Amino acid sequence: MSSLVTVHDVPVLMCPADGEPIGSERDALDLIGDAGYQGARWVVVPVERFDQAFFELRTRVAGDIVQKFVNYRMGLVVLGDISAHTADSSALRDFVRECNRGQQTWFVTDDEELAERLKG
Repeated sequence: MSSLVTVHDVPVLMCPADGEPIGSERDALDLIGDAGYQGARWVVVPVERFDQAFFELRTRVAGDIVQKFVNYRMGLVVLGDISAHTADSSALRDFVRECNRGQQTWFVTDDEELAERLKG
C-alpha cells in the first residue's frame, strides 16, 4: 500500500517495492490519480515495480509513462539502482541524464538522494 510522506515540506507518495508491475500508461494514470487524491506532488516508485520494457527505450514505455506524469504536472521519481540497465544502453543513460536535469522526472539511487533533490 502506498503511503503519503512529507519530505522538506513536499508531499510525496511512496509506493512499496512489492505490487503490480508498472508498465503502461494506464498504470501511470492509476498512480497519478492516487497521488492527486492524497495531495502528493511527487510519486516515488521503486525500480523493482517497473516492467522490464520501461528500461528498453525502443518500447516507448518509459516515454509514455513519463509523458503522463508531465501532462498531469505530477513529479515521478524512479528509486533504486538501475546501473545494470544503463550499462547496456547509452540511450537509457542519456535519457536518465536528461530527466535528472529537469524538475519533473528523477532517477535517484536512495532516500537520501531523494531528500537532497527535494530540498530545492
